[in-house]
Amino acid sequence: MKFGGTSLATTKLIETAAARVADIHHEGHELLVVVSAMGGVTNQLVGYVEEITQHHDLMEYDSVISAGEQISSGLMAIALQNLGVPARSWQCWQIPFRANSVHKNAEIQHIDTTAIVANLAKQRTVAVCSGFQGLTEENRIATLGRSGSDTSAVALACAFQADECIIYTDVDGIYTADPRVVDDAHPLKRISYEEMLELSYLGAKVIHNRAVSLAMAYNLPLWVRSSFGDERGTVITTGDNEMEGEIVRGVTCSQEEAKVVLSGIQDQPGRVASVFTPLATAGINVDMIVQNATQQETTEVTFTIPLNDVVRCKEILNNLRENIGFHDLVIDKNVSKISVVGIGMRSHSGVAAKAFQTLAELGINIQAIATSEIKITVLIDRKFSELAVRSLHSRYELEKAG
Repeated sequence: MKFGGTSLATTKLIETAAARVADIHHEGHELLVVVSAMGGVTNQLVGYVEEITQHHDLMEYDSVISAGEQISSGLMAIALQNLGVPARSWQCWQIPFRANSVHKNAEIQHIDTTAIVANLAKQRTVAVCSGFQGLTEENRIATLGRSGSDTSAVALACAFQADECIIYTDVDGIYTADPRVVDDAHPLKRISYEEMLELSYLGAKVIHNRAVSLAMAYNLPLWVRSSFGDERGTVITTGDNEMEGEIVRGVTCSQEEAKVVLSGIQDQPGRVASVFTPLATAGINVDMIVQNATQQETTEVTFTIPLNDVVRCKEILNNLRENIGFHDLVIDKNVSKISVVGIGMRSHSGVAAKAFQTLAELGINIQAIATSEIKITVLIDRKFSELAVRSLHSRYELEKAG
């Protein structure tokens, strides 16, 4: 059972979440509970770092922002004990929960289950684990990226061969679109790993994309439920024939992207590699790459990066300007990714054309396009984001999706 920050925003909500855990515990189940920081705490900690400097040491950054989950785990254990449920908190270094040294976006390497297994066997003690963080070979805390507690929960579920993993959040399932934007958006009963992986990567913030990928690899049933109600929620699992009958399952929007344009690069083998290799080394995720050749034997490269990596990306590229050989670097923060996702795209034609036609009718210019078997993503001006999402949701009749 994993509880997000909105489910733990106050001590009263922590007690409510603990009561939900206690109910499952009393049914006789062995439980692992993973907690995020209390709502708003991580942003507050990030703010403290950035008040001092934007060019911070990533190891110390992780040391600071990992503190929120440690507080939550202790409070959850106390709340459970207060309800008569045996419980104790576990920090990443106590498990230990091993990760690599890519600070701020670390990947999980190994989880030692020995100590927690012994703890579970002793009076069925509930293990309350801090999410979002792991321990490097150098015994430094490394965080797993924002929303990384979802990944922590799935990794623990896989390591302990759990029957299922339940992500408790502030919504009652996976919606066809953001209900704050689209009035007739509604929760799905079921969605495939592949579709959810695309939606979460492309902006749906309900669950972390790495958590979905890990659940898919281990075929772990993954539920998304509200911590504030008793709705069944959405199960993320393998696809089936019924699901393939739905051409489009959801529309999503990401406004946490920036567009980077490098112009005047010599059109020679290896030049593009000289752009993306150092960004990859720095752990900066690049998406929607477009390369356009010009008549002057130069090329222009356009790509997107997360907004929070803009400062580092700009610094890296400017430091390598002579090596790469570009003329101009332009970064646009006023863009959005709009994506349409569905397994049914594999066997239906015309899905992309319908999206392009819809945007054209609205007078919305498409700046870049990326596609896969089950998704279409376009980059547009941010001011048109909500209009695009509502229009595409209606055009694909997602209000009728099951």
